[in-house]
Amino acid sequence: MRRFDPNEFARNVLGEKLQSCSERPMTGFFRDGCCNTSPEDAGVHTVCAVMTAEFLEFSKGRGNDLSTPVPEFGFPGLQPGDRWCLCAPRWREALDAGCAPRVVLGATHEASLEFASLADFKKHAIDLS
Repeated sequence: MRRFDPNEFARNVLGEKLQSCSERPMTGFFRDGCCNTSPEDAGVHTVCAVMTAEFLEFSKGRGNDLSTPVPEFGFPGLQPGDRWCLCAPRWREALDAGCAPRVVLGATHEASLEFASLADFKKHAIDLS
């Protein structure tokens, strides 16, 4: 019997199959590399964002330090350039503050559209040709 894969049916903001965001560092609510979500994901970790120094400082100032390693939880700390499944409300907050990180549309879950428009995501996309 085949094991159920929640990512098999997940869609990105473009309506296509959700792509992987990052396995180094391992990201996602399910820590499987994808920005998939479920009802248990209260933070809505659905935006595949490319970290910047500016955003990491912004997040730290909001009480969520993503740059400091937390070895006891297997968290290496993020550096500029790392991809991470960011909480959609935090991405929106950064957008409103003028420091939203770039996003990977193919790896950003469609649930993110509840917090920002596709046009907003496209303005910050790294994978739009």
